[in-house]
Amino acid sequence: MKESKDGIKNDRIVNSMPLILDSDDFKGNFSFDALFGDLVNELLPSFQDEENDSPDGHSSSISGNDALPNGHLRGDASKSNAPLFPEVDKLLALFKDSYKELIDLRKQIDGRLYNLKKEISVQDSKHCKTLGQLEKGVDGLFESFARLDSRISSVGQTAAKIGDHLQSADAQRENASQTIELIKYLMEFNGSPGDLMELSPLFSDDSRVAEAASIAQKLRSFAEEDIGRQVLGIPSVMGNATASRGLEVAVANLQDYCNELENRLLARFDAASQKRELSTMSECAKILSQFNRGTSAMQHYVATRSMFIDVEVMNADTRLVLGDQGAQASPSNVARGLSLLYKEITDTVRKEAATIMAVFPSPSEVMSILVQRVLEQRVSALLDKLLVKPSLVNLPPMEEGGLLLYLRMLAVAYEKTQELARDLRTVGCGDLDVEGLTESLFSAHKDEYPEHEQASLKQLYQAKLEELRAESQQISESTGTIGRSKGASVASSRLQISVTVVTEFVHWNEESLSRCTLFSSQPTTLATNVKAVFTCLLDQVSQYITEGLERARESLTEAANLRERFVLGTIVSRRVAAAAASAHFANSISRLLLPVDGAHAASCEEMATAMSSAETAAYKGLQQCIETVMAEVERLLSAEQKATDYRSPDDGIAPDHRPTNACTRVVAYLSRVLESAFTALEGLNKQAFLSELGIRLHKGLLNHWQKFTFNPSGGLRLKRDITEYGEFVCSFNAPSVDEKFELLGIMANVFIVAPESLSTLFEGSPSIRKDAQRFIQLREDYKSAKLAARLSSLWQSSS
Repeated sequence: MKESKDGIKNDRIVNSMPLILDSDDFKGNFSFDALFGDLVNELLPSFQDEENDSPDGHSSSISGNDALPNGHLRGDASKSNAPLFPEVDKLLALFKDSYKELIDLRKQIDGRLYNLKKEISVQDSKHCKTLGQLEKGVDGLFESFARLDSRISSVGQTAAKIGDHLQSADAQRENASQTIELIKYLMEFNGSPGDLMELSPLFSDDSRVAEAASIAQKLRSFAEEDIGRQVLGIPSVMGNATASRGLEVAVANLQDYCNELENRLLARFDAASQKRELSTMSECAKILSQFNRGTSAMQHYVATRSMFIDVEVMNADTRLVLGDQGAQASPSNVARGLSLLYKEITDTVRKEAATIMAVFPSPSEVMSILVQRVLEQRVSALLDKLLVKPSLVNLPPMEEGGLLLYLRMLAVAYEKTQELARDLRTVGCGDLDVEGLTESLFSAHKDEYPEHEQASLKQLYQAKLEELRAESQQISESTGTIGRSKGASVASSRLQISVTVVTEFVHWNEESLSRCTLFSSQPTTLATNVKAVFTCLLDQVSQYITEGLERARESLTEAANLRERFVLGTIVSRRVAAAAASAHFANSISRLLLPVDGAHAASCEEMATAMSSAETAAYKGLQQCIETVMAEVERLLSAEQKATDYRSPDDGIAPDHRPTNACTRVVAYLSRVLESAFTALEGLNKQAFLSELGIRLHKGLLNHWQKFTFNPSGGLRLKRDITEYGEFVCSFNAPSVDEKFELLGIMANVFIVAPESLSTLFEGSPSIRKDAQRFIQLREDYKSAKLAARLSSLWQSSS
């Protein structure tokens, strides 16, 4: 407010004038309660006092129940008629005045706000104009800075060019100075040929050898280049042909000096090497690197290593690997010796590598030369003594190991040398293709390896057959006093087809496959070699089985002729181990043939052909075996069967219920055959053989019994024989054979029943009427009982 609020309020209240409000009253922390209190508190002093007297702000003499809604107190009306709020009218007037003043104040403020908005709009327009002018000024400033930056860049480029020119000029000055100095030195070498005595002290000072070597190389390069220009017709830098011809003398003298200096440095290098003075060696190597990039120093260092010049080292290598002279080295001993030797070589190269790293500025090149020298000299010399490639025309005898010994030695040497190459690569060999170099050491052997491998397998096969024949012959000779029959039988048994022998073939092949995998790095080459090796196995198994079965058939014929009946089972052995070759193919061969188109299919076809050939030979052998067995059965029946066996005289003696002697002998013989069949055959082969044997036995017995006449007691004896035969063939596990012998038992009844009962005998078995007709004719009373007429109707109905 413009005056003191309290004074104004008091004055306005006394004079009942409206209260003048100011906008300042609403600034800051404005509180409506405080404003309202300032307006009404001065008109309600009695209420303020009562509020101050009462803790809760109300008079203690007035209870809450005495106040009425109209502002009066509940009480006795007769006591007082005075109003309870005498200041209400003043307050109402005050509120109205305040309201009017507030409206006036709002209008004033609205006017002032309107004026401020107009003023702000004007100022905003001026501000936008000023900003636009500032932006133009800033753009101009940026353009000025850009021109300044371009100028600075141009000045910088000019300064750089000036600096380059100055640097080039300085370099040219330096080159000119050096050229003048070099020309002076060159003229010293341009004296008499071979005259090196008048040279500057620089070229004879041992403390300045490095500088002298550098200058000599520069001079020689300069002179040789100038002579080359003269030869091509290009103007000489010396200005005339005479100068060029004079430089030829300088070139010769420089060459002599460089050679002399190089030899002097190499001698110093050798002396430092013997004393293990690595710093001196390194200094000489750095200087020598200026001569042919240091090649002479590198080669000289490598060539002077003891393992390349000491003959005793080479002899020790041979003794370590091959053992004492005259002794036959074995692959295992060679492998052990190569491991020790190659470890020693690796350790030696590793020690040399430490020296080379400390001495030579280009250690990788030195390591390349060192490793190459190790492989081409030390390792190659040893391999030449270890591996002597045999001739395929005159094979080494098996007593000396044969081709197999050479191949095993080759595999051991190749594998161990490959390990050495990997170890040397780990130690370090620069850019040398150590694996390729190692392969080249064996190239002559690997070129003819497939032929040697196949020849070795054939040699092993022939040696095995000779071994088996020798064992058979030895046994045959040792049993000469026993008799030809017995000796032949035992000898034949030694030549039977053996699983052990075929398994040995497979083991040879597996060993060959391991070498094929080792020597054949390319999949196609590996597949080709594997196929050739597996074909050898198929040929061996097929030939061994076929020839074995043929020998078995021959022995079977001989045994049958000599009646050596106990050898049949051992001759016809079915364990040909063809499954071993098949499993070997599936496990080891199949996956290696896949890289070559058609190789897998071709091998499968060859294997099937070999199996078919063996099976054909086995089938012929088994057929011949059955023929031989049945021939022996017929011989036994003819020799042992008596006419009285089935036609016993009616002398009142009780009939014999035992099998006939012929039956007993035949069953005993067939039991031995059956035992051999169960031992030699298996699966479907055994079942087919026994079924065929049972059918042939049934047929043979039918034919045999057609030779005899039967009376009732003989029929009982026959029935007993049939029962014996039937019980025996039950062990064949062939239902068709069992059925045939059961029908034989039924047919035997034709000899037992009375003539009038014969017609009823076949009512339940019409299938045997044809054979029964033949049996009935063998009855003793066939003619006397006129059985042909009695049974004619039966035979007609069956037909």
